[in-house]
Amino acid sequence: MPSIANYRGIIPAISCPFTADHRIDEPALRKLASWLAGHDGVVAIMTNGHTGEVFSLTPSERAEVTRIVAVALDVMPPHHWLRFGFTPGHALQYFDAIHRAAPELDLVCHVYPAWTRASYSSQLLAELARLPYLQAFKVGQRDMNKYARDIQAIREADASKAILTCHDEYLLASMVQGVDGALVGFATFIPQLIIDLWNAVKAGDLKKAMAVQALITPLKDAVYGGGEPTGEAHARMKGGMYLAGVLDNATVRPPTEAPNAREMEALHAAVQQAGLSKR
Repeated sequence: MPSIANYRGIIPAISCPFTADHRIDEPALRKLASWLAGHDGVVAIMTNGHTGEVFSLTPSERAEVTRIVAVALDVMPPHHWLRFGFTPGHALQYFDAIHRAAPELDLVCHVYPAWTRASYSSQLLAELARLPYLQAFKVGQRDMNKYARDIQAIREADASKAILTCHDEYLLASMVQGVDGALVGFATFIPQLIIDLWNAVKAGDLKKAMAVQALITPLKDAVYGGGEPTGEAHARMKGGMYLAGVLDNATVRPPTEAPNAREMEALHAAVQQAGLSKR
């Protein structure tokens, strides 16, 4: 039985609040998780993603964050695959080993960008979709042709598996491809706007969806600029969350750098434009 009943909707990849001396701020993390979970349309919360500055957390800290919030596992490709690549057999063995180590938890397949050497083929995604313990796919190909082919391959292999876009930087364009929701770090900052966008897409109301996206775009530009999510983008997101009153402390851990004055000015303008400003 799946450990999470429903993956279809919005799943924020949660930011990890820190104290001023860079320790995990457990009360702030619990408060943020509770606030996110209180939104109608948020169906789960993901920890220890890039948005949560996982690269700066020790293994014990990652376990602590998971203990506080999570009941499923987002399976990222091993880092060395990014340089050396892998075989389909490697991937299948990898997922099987994780399942055997934690059989009580669902697995979510994190699909990396098509330009990396850790990108899964459509055929491999179909094989993964047939694994009974894998419940969802977090898809971030950043290549719309491959994105469409991969969605079709997963659907044909097992239509019961949830497919969630993780294209924070172009949400509307990726939501209209027939997915089941979004698993994005951006939703830790603006969950309601992303829920509103998803509801408009589900209703087939393109005009409303475009209007919501128009509110999101300045925030997206202030956080991500013209690129993909990065450590500094997540720092800018924390800055925006502070301005919106979501966080009381926007501290990030080195080597991630806090937003500079110009970036904070752009964030302030975007947050005000969206009607979210609290500071």
